[in-house]
Amino acid sequence: MLLFNRIPMPVAVCDANGSIILANPAMAAEWGETSGTLRDRNILELFRPEEETQVLRIVEAMRLRHRSRYPVTVHWAAADGVRRHGELTAEPVSDTVDAVPALLVLLRVLGEDRAPDPAPAEAATPAEARILALLAGGATTARAARETGLTPDGVTYHLRRLTERWGAANRTELVARAYALGVLAPGVWPPVA
Repeated sequence: MLLFNRIPMPVAVCDANGSIILANPAMAAEWGETSGTLRDRNILELFRPEEETQVLRIVEAMRLRHRSRYPVTVHWAAADGVRRHGELTAEPVSDTVDAVPALLVLLRVLGEDRAPDPAPAEAATPAEARILALLAGGATTARAARETGLTPDGVTYHLRRLTERWGAANRTELVARAYALGVLAPGVWPPVA
């Protein structure tokens, strides 16, 4: 046990369902906790797999009693608030071949994810601001094209550029960011840039 606690790499032992039985201080430190406070927490509540299929592969292998190492790419928000990414390796371990194995889980921290830089308010051109105002008012691409004198492809081009520049997931997020950045005037209807 003394050796387990001195391992500098974050390590945990989990039951077959992923509940933590034992965690070393390095693992607990990722969460700003002590070793005992992680007991009975599920490892997948702490770490988010990048691909669910990786976890399903481990579950299937465990069901078939395969004994191998299974890496899972994960990310998590550490105790200091920084989003990190790394690799969890789960290795089935047991005293006998017939026993239900526990999982020895090792964490290899690969790095920190940098937050995207916030877009400046002047990041929208006048044409883009006009298109955003029309979208905020419920206009379709075709209507925005008619009202701005652009083609529908021209409107889509401007929206695609804004999406890339601001890192938005969709048009709703574009409109929300336009308000947050002061590109669109709040409290005015119909929306204006």
